Amino acid sequence: MTRIASIAFHPATADRWRDLVKLFGECGACGGCWCMFWRLPGKQWRANKGEGNKRALHKLVKRDYAPGVLMYVDGEPAGWCAVAPRQEYVLLANSRVLAPVDDNPVWSISCFFVKRPYRRKGLALPLLKAAADYARSQGATIVEGYPNELSKGEPDAFIWRGVASTFRKAGFKEAAKRSPKRPIMRKKVASNN
Repeated sequence: MTRIASIAFHPATADRWRDLVKLFGECGACGGCWCMFWRLPGKQWRANKGEGNKRALHKLVKRDYAPGVLMYVDGEPAGWCAVAPRQEYVLLANSRVLAPVDDNPVWSISCFFVKRPYRRKGLALPLLKAAADYARSQGATIVEGYPNELSKGEPDAFIWRGVASTFRKAGFKEAAKRSPKRPIMRKKVASNN
């Protein structure tokens, strides 16, 4: 059993690249994805699997704002949550189920990755809150996510978008539901003033 003494969260900036690589490991979190699935057209994402997607993510951590948040447990990289302005996720633009709810600018939480020893320990909730806080710090007023309505016994590999019950616990509300298992969950994180 993995005991947890301390948890910390940091934006995934260039100076934390090695920690992100360590967390994602040889497989790039899952099958060479490197958290680029939503960011690239399908054909390009498949062609880039592995090293190409890794290079693309490395480029993102070098810009002015981070592409996500890293979670550290007892000083070790243990989790990741991707968050960025919705327009950065090109696959969302073509989704009927996840089409925009309205014209409001939003930041999207698109992906979670928690290292195996730290799964099923309630860490997704603080990781989600940290991602929403980071988006707010970058000027976001609304944050949304696209979690699964969890079915009993669902394998971990299928819940990379998060779980709707976790979003509800973090104060997100259902904004749209065009598919029984795929709500769009939203939270207002700052005023428009």
